[in-house]
Amino acid sequence: MLKGLGGLGDMAKMMKSAQELQTKMAQMQDELHNVMVVGESGAGLVKATASAKGDLKALDIDPSIFNGDDKEVVEDLILAAIKDAQAKASEKAKEEMTQLTESMGLPKDVKLPF
Repeated sequence: MLKGLGGLGDMAKMMKSAQELQTKMAQMQDELHNVMVVGESGAGLVKATASAKGDLKALDIDPSIFNGDDKEVVEDLILAAIKDAQAKASEKAKEEMTQLTESMGLPKDVKLPF
């Protein structure tokens, strides 16, 4: 196509690849809103569900932990479950980005805006 232009042909190819990557990244960002992860604490007594973008979507608390004297314990379990869900969301997002960059032929550890 642009063989006679030497380096410009490579530049055009790079631009096309960059545009393709940008499109795929936008699609992945949208998909991360639909990918759910579940964080747990207290051996599953408290479960927090979040999107892979880190947005908290649901909180499930086993009724057996409710006791007036255990208010601080319950609060700690809730926070721990939310933090676990957020950590899993971050890890899932990183996995998705790695898959995307590898599918585009980019190095596994390339750092792109996320």
